[in-house]
Amino acid sequence: MEFDKEVDARGLNCPLPILRTKKALAEMLPGQVVRVLATDPGAAKDFLAFARQTGNELLRQGETDDKALEFFLKRK
Repeated sequence: MEFDKEVDARGLNCPLPILRTKKALAEMLPGQVVRVLATDPGAAKDFLAFARQTGNELLRQGETDDKALEFFLKRK
């Protein structure tokens, strides 16, 4: 999937992945996509809640080959 910006939050615990993503989205234009890499096991539910609360769209979530969690969010 194509993206405009990447946030590498691997090794960071909650709430840092969300905070870094929020900062990245604030610097982006509506419709642009950010890819987030995280290793915090709670990140999956955190990003679902974040998308719901902010109106940014969680396009996809999954796992990379090296077992990091991967999220694609579209800026509202």
